[in-house]
Amino acid sequence: MTPLRLGTRGSRLAHAQAALAAEALRAAGLGPVAIVPISTAGDRDRRSAFSELGARGVFSKELEDALLAGRIDVAVHSAKDMPADFPAGLLLFALPGRADPRDALCGAGSLDELAEGAVVGTSSLRRRALLLALRPDLDVRELRGNVDTRLRRLAEGDFDAIVLAQAGLDRLGRSGEGAPLDPSVLVPAAGQGWLAVQVRDADEAGNRALREFPGMYGVREHFSKDAELDEERSVVRLLGATCNTPIAAHAVVGEEFIAMTAFVGLPDGSRWIRDELKMKMPDGIDLLGRHVAERLQQAGADELLAEAERFAAAS
Repeated sequence: MTPLRLGTRGSRLAHAQAALAAEALRAAGLGPVAIVPISTAGDRDRRSAFSELGARGVFSKELEDALLAGRIDVAVHSAKDMPADFPAGLLLFALPGRADPRDALCGAGSLDELAEGAVVGTSSLRRRALLLALRPDLDVRELRGNVDTRLRRLAEGDFDAIVLAQAGLDRLGRSGEGAPLDPSVLVPAAGQGWLAVQVRDADEAGNRALREFPGMYGVREHFSKDAELDEERSVVRLLGATCNTPIAAHAVVGEEFIAMTAFVGLPDGSRWIRDELKMKMPDGIDLLGRHVAERLQQAGADELLAEAERFAAAS
């Protein structure tokens, strides 16, 4: 049987995530699976800020191009790295089971423990904006590289603390090296903790197997935890967010309610908008993200995000 070619980025974390995806694909009856590493713009250039690397998908575009060209059959992504919109002809499926969506502070037990003027490393505009909105005194500096590289630079004293995704630490077996941060305070990125796979829409047999496999669901399935991913991505899409616009959206599905916390702001933390909304199930599914986006827009989110784009262009 010809192996299913699963495209992934080349980092150690990406390979750990690809192994999880391969296991799920085999369980869906789509195996055997061959993992195909693909270099992305975000992997090749580990010095430039993400805003300098292109308008869309610095960690996904090359994978999507390979998928559309037929060089791979499936692409696996960290859902938080996926732009709100992706090329026509592709479908996105969430893998079962969201990992911990929280950010983690490495080097200190909490933000309150950091001294005034502490140097904190991150590559994320969202994290930068949130950190400076909470602690304007912090010295937030650009930090690129894979998880191991970032932790090494922390250990070498280049930073007093760094912020990483707890899910990435968990998947690399380094869970204890970070202190998870309250997601209602340091709001996670849309899709953080989810793994997602993309396939070509024309691959009907493979798509059918994905849809019919218990626990492997496509966007969207009512009363399922994947509604969190859908509603978070909805906010990002409706606000027209790009890699230059700090935005966060974190949804939680409960038995009776679906709730969301969202944030948009400027990279320097000087201006920001935050919203929290809870809606009853099932009405909240398909509506929560739209309502949150509208509420943010009414509070001035469009103007803030446009200013963030100008900020990025000038820097």
